[in-house]
Amino acid sequence: MRYAAEYILPLKWTDEGPVAELALYLRDLVRWIDVTVVDGSADPCFDRHARAFPPDVRHLRPDPERVRQGGNGKVQGVLTGLAEARHELVVLADDDVRYRRTDLQRILGLLGTADVVRPQNYFARLPWHAQWDTGRTLLNRALGSDYPGTLAVRRSTLRATDGYCADALFENLELIRTVRAAGGVEARADDLFVARLPCSSRHFLGQRVRQAYDSFAQPARLTVELSLLPALVLARPAARHLAAAGIGVVALAELGRRRRGGRQVFRPTAALWAPAWLLERSVCSWLAVASRARGGVPYAGGRMRLAAHSERRLRQRGVELPGN
Repeated sequence: MRYAAEYILPLKWTDEGPVAELALYLRDLVRWIDVTVVDGSADPCFDRHARAFPPDVRHLRPDPERVRQGGNGKVQGVLTGLAEARHELVVLADDDVRYRRTDLQRILGLLGTADVVRPQNYFARLPWHAQWDTGRTLLNRALGSDYPGTLAVRRSTLRATDGYCADALFENLELIRTVRAAGGVEARADDLFVARLPCSSRHFLGQRVRQAYDSFAQPARLTVELSLLPALVLARPAARHLAAAGIGVVALAELGRRRRGGRQVFRPTAALWAPAWLLERSVCSWLAVASRARGGVPYAGGRMRLAAHSERRLRQRGVELPGN
């Protein structure tokens, strides 16, 4: 059975990349769902991808008009894919996301009553930096929901809102807020676990400040993250107090691991990494502030200042979905 839906994968590689592994994934995927890869890679990479991908995969360049609308290459690819989509139901996914057929069935089913669906990613393999980043995931789950590298949306919903801002760094939050601001329904599928592959440790290290910069879109969170380092420096807590705080952070992360069936995919030791991630964020949040003062975080040879618009700002645009 093939699903009446579209899978859109925005891609922009500047090096060789694991194209053989991605091609194998697409070979299975295209048997279940129509697949469109919007590829902003340089010509040599684009041509190599065209040769490697299965023939049933539609392989496109980003629409030049979309490229002119903003600097976030992923959004440019998504908007191009949405314009070319053959179906109402659409799955958007980064190049490291790996759906199973049952995952697709569930997420597309949830679109029956929602305009955007947010599943939960987990790492299929666990080198040290993937375990480190899982600490962040568990804290997010304990306090609400995590932000994955994949969403499912209704094509008509984003067409009604005229897409979403291609100058936002935190593009998935921008998309979700755009849908909600227009009156759309978000479904948080915290128990729908979709695998993703870990990046290299070098890439992970290079993304620390950029990921901390995303918190500019969540002022309350940013305030807490910025307060951690001064509190440590000024209070100079005793070792027993630091140990107690660390245990508290681990307990909170463990709550996230146990929430909504998380123990299916998150190891029993996963919560132990949460204090290390929180300490990293306490430093990187201040480096993100420094980037902000210089005009934004480095991105694709330039700088991006906007993390994401607030939902209030988006509502001021006056966009509403039909029937709202």
